[in-house]
Amino acid sequence: MNGAEALVRMLEAHGVRHIFGLCGDTTLPFYDALYRLDHKIEHILTRDERSASYMADAYARVTNKVGVCEGPSGGGATYILPGLIEASESSVPILAITSDVNVSSRGHYPLTELDQEGLMRPLTKWNAVIPKSDMLPDMVRTAFRKMTTGRPGSAHLGLPIDVQRGPVDPDQIWADPHHSTYPAYPAGPDLGGIEAALEAILSAKFPIIVCGGGIIIAGGEAEFKKLVERLDITVATTVSGQGSLAETHPNCLGVVGSNGGVPATRDFMAQADLVVFIGCRAGSVTTERWRVPNKQTRIVHIDSDAEVISASYQTEVGVVSDARLALAAMNKLLDGNAEKSPGFGGAAAVAVAVEKKWAAFRPLAASGDRPIKPERTIAALRAVLDDDAIIVADPGTPCPYVSAFYELRTSGRTLFSNRAHGALGYSMSAAMGAWVGRPDKKVVAMMGDGSFGFTCGELETAVRMKMPITFIVFSNAVYGWIKAGQRAGFGERYFSVDFNRSDHAAIATAFGVKSWKVEDPEKLQQVLKEAVAHDGPTLVDIISQPLNEAAAPVSEWIA
Repeated sequence: MNGAEALVRMLEAHGVRHIFGLCGDTTLPFYDALYRLDHKIEHILTRDERSASYMADAYARVTNKVGVCEGPSGGGATYILPGLIEASESSVPILAITSDVNVSSRGHYPLTELDQEGLMRPLTKWNAVIPKSDMLPDMVRTAFRKMTTGRPGSAHLGLPIDVQRGPVDPDQIWADPHHSTYPAYPAGPDLGGIEAALEAILSAKFPIIVCGGGIIIAGGEAEFKKLVERLDITVATTVSGQGSLAETHPNCLGVVGSNGGVPATRDFMAQADLVVFIGCRAGSVTTERWRVPNKQTRIVHIDSDAEVISASYQTEVGVVSDARLALAAMNKLLDGNAEKSPGFGGAAAVAVAVEKKWAAFRPLAASGDRPIKPERTIAALRAVLDDDAIIVADPGTPCPYVSAFYELRTSGRTLFSNRAHGALGYSMSAAMGAWVGRPDKKVVAMMGDGSFGFTCGELETAVRMKMPITFIVFSNAVYGWIKAGQRAGFGERYFSVDFNRSDHAAIATAFGVKSWKVEDPEKLQQVLKEAVAHDGPTLVDIISQPLNEAAAPVSEWIA
């Protein structure tokens, strides 16, 4: 058995069934092994290594399996980087495999030579370039163990071409099945910490729980719902935390923070005398640059990563634990002491704030103005999609609107964006990875026209793979987020943010995607309905109001 064959077998042993990637000279032995061997892995050819990493990221988010992407040496290794840092900072385990030049040729200026290990080190949770073929099985096991345990993250393996050709002992091909999914071997809380956290919560008059992505990653939605209802406590989420609790639940305030929060939810947060962060790093977006809650608010923080606790706020009680296990421990403690469930009146208070939010939204969602208001698009999309549809949103125009106003009626991961680093060009590729992982669900990708320009070549992938994804483009011929910032903070001094309008529907049609261009808001919902129902890839190009002219739910612009 050679190294390339061993890699195929090691991936298969770890439950890998899909790989996203792009071919190159130094990857030929690995591709040949994928061709020759009888295995259960499907390789999805992409048009860009960055796209491959974004596909792997979304695949991992919707399956709770490790996402795997691959690319060649040199340029392939540099192009794959954005997906690795996004996944690692979002606690998503993806493995990037990049082939490399011969170990023996290093230092002799071979084509595509690059210090891959040094390049990947700051971007991944763990990475290595395999120096000898007999080390391959152990290093693959290490990569999966590192990715899936503790706080999940990305890993990288460099695969020199002579390592792919070198011998490997077949007896070394084995895997721990726990490392095929995440979080693997989750760690539970210290009971004393849980008791202290619960006592702090129960001593408050108006506590609020703020959920990050940790509850969904841990699969703790059921335990969370149980705790929320027995305490009648208010719940807010970050963008990544959407789905921790259905947004139609009476205790769910919705998204808070500078991206997706609105004045009504911000005012509500400011009233809290205690905030419980669960699976949330309390970063700049969630807290509006650490202003809401303010620094005097009492804080309880529960997270699987000890380093985030007390990083930004003085913490009264910190608990290092998997979110599901921490919530289960809280519920068990309350089970044994029923009088400790006083009820904080969260549902009644939330109802008032949520009604203020929707009262401001409804007139905009019904507007007949042209260009079409983003609120109208969100309302139309909510009307035509099933509750279990998966939506992937780019961080530009779509993200604040879909986060604030696309009301999730179920718990679980059905809506997400690349919020860690916010690179444009994510959603088109990520939606494809989500569909590969969950082909039983309708998948919708939402992007601005700036993002469309980053990755429109992947439309060929969607057509070739017959992916019934609906791509929605907010077409406004501007890098709207930046122009809105120039309006709000730089005296409307607009510089280098406008570009020519493209006919995105015509471009998509040229790739073989059934497409529509919509300028009339009265026709929007019917077109979206047709696009969603079509059995192949579709694109709807919506001539949209630019962000710098809109009432977007972004706190710094509202202020």
